[in-house]
Amino acid sequence: MQDVKKKIIYTAVGNTVKRLRGKKSQFMLGAEYDIPSSVLSNLERGMKDPQLTTLFKLASAFSLTISDFCAEIEKELPKNFSVNEE
Repeated sequence: MQDVKKKIIYTAVGNTVKRLRGKKSQFMLGAEYDIPSSVLSNLERGMKDPQLTTLFKLASAFSLTISDFCAEIEKELPKNFSVNEE
């Protein structure tokens, strides 16, 4: 996958986490769901590719299924975004 497309995905994940986290601090969210606040910080800044287990923990933190959480991430992606070469 191209680096540009990876960055778009990372940014979408980060924006989604930040939006769903609301006013809760990264530290509190991380402490409650066993996610280091440094991981949350890197995710929200679009600097890190999240592990699958982290995505499941975040979905749970936001009372979402993993598929609903992914749908929230998709809302942040550009229209007709694809990871495949076009």
